[in-house]
Amino acid sequence: MEVRKIRSRVTAGRLLLAFAIGLLLYFAHIAFIPVALSLLIFLVLSGPVEALYARGVARSVSAAIIVAAIVGVMVALVNFMSEPAQKWFAAAPHTVRLIERKIRPFEHFMARVGELRNSAGNLGAEPQPAQVTSVPAPAPAPQDSGPATLLDGARTVVLSCVTIVILTIFLLSGGPPMLARMTAAFASDLKSVHILSVIEKVRSEVGRFYATTAFINVGLGLVTGFVMMLCGMPNPFLWGFMAAVLNFIPYAGATTTLIVLTAVAIISFDGVGHAITVAGAYLAIATIEGQFVQPLLVGRRLQLNPMLVFLALWFGGCFWGIAGIILATPTLAALKVVASNAAAGQQLLDFLSPHEAGRRGKDAMDQDISLAAALRQRGPLPPNEGSQRMA
Repeated sequence: MEVRKIRSRVTAGRLLLAFAIGLLLYFAHIAFIPVALSLLIFLVLSGPVEALYARGVARSVSAAIIVAAIVGVMVALVNFMSEPAQKWFAAAPHTVRLIERKIRPFEHFMARVGELRNSAGNLGAEPQPAQVTSVPAPAPAPQDSGPATLLDGARTVVLSCVTIVILTIFLLSGGPPMLARMTAAFASDLKSVHILSVIEKVRSEVGRFYATTAFINVGLGLVTGFVMMLCGMPNPFLWGFMAAVLNFIPYAGATTTLIVLTAVAIISFDGVGHAITVAGAYLAIATIEGQFVQPLLVGRRLQLNPMLVFLALWFGGCFWGIAGIILATPTLAALKVVASNAAAGQQLLDFLSPHEAGRRGKDAMDQDISLAAALRQRGPLPPNEGSQRMA
């Protein structure tokens, strides 16, 4: 009886702790989002930094060079895509009028359906006398001006970006020695060694996963741009760039790209067949990438339960917006790597893995542990028996 009470208290305490952490992450997201994004970038870029360090380049110099190169590439891409994006936004009023003209028949149809439904609902109702009441109009609430709101948002984004860059450089410059000192301060030597090995595995797996995914998404963007050019879409490489960037978000990115391309095709072309061709072409590209290219190159090392990925994207978006969506999948991947290297991580591994993938991976580890335990119980082999086995 006492054991049950203790377990219920521990479970309640864990739930309260998880709830408190959730509230802290939600209300203090402005402080935590740059830190979380810096950790993700550190996991991705620590591999190249350590490779340069092995060749005699200091970690601080390697980190500065790599971060500066990435920032320069991003600025160049934004500059390259700014012209077609400006043309598209300049044509926004004409596009809105075109959308209104094309969806006007559908609006008339829905309005007619609403009138018929209201008429059917009022057939048996008695007419109510009109009541005239004078309600004073509420005073309009003071609103911030548009430029002030835009300036405040831009200032927040710039400060967050600067924080991410500086913190990423510090993390990359510290590298594994800094992680060793930090873990040794909170754990024993044996536990700190194990924690460091787990961190190294997380760093390796997440970095390899994102490097391969970036390579795949660049190819997807180029193929999408050329196919959209063949289909006659305006600004084809803008849509290819959008497809490459959004494809980092599982499921939601490809779906958003498909919806946007279909809507642009409906606006740009008169016939519905042309829009169906554009949508079908991108759907074929995304299917080939998701079903053949990505499993072939990425493999099944970080395979996750699709339902959990969707829920992580949903809750990440609700908690932290776009940053939460970006961090959802690598967080699950890191948890899976930690669970696969933890003694009591079987339940979490089974929970994160699709079907029996986690069980198969853990069974191999259990077999190794069982074999080691059996050899330990048996003791050292006699000299003759060991020499016979060696022979």
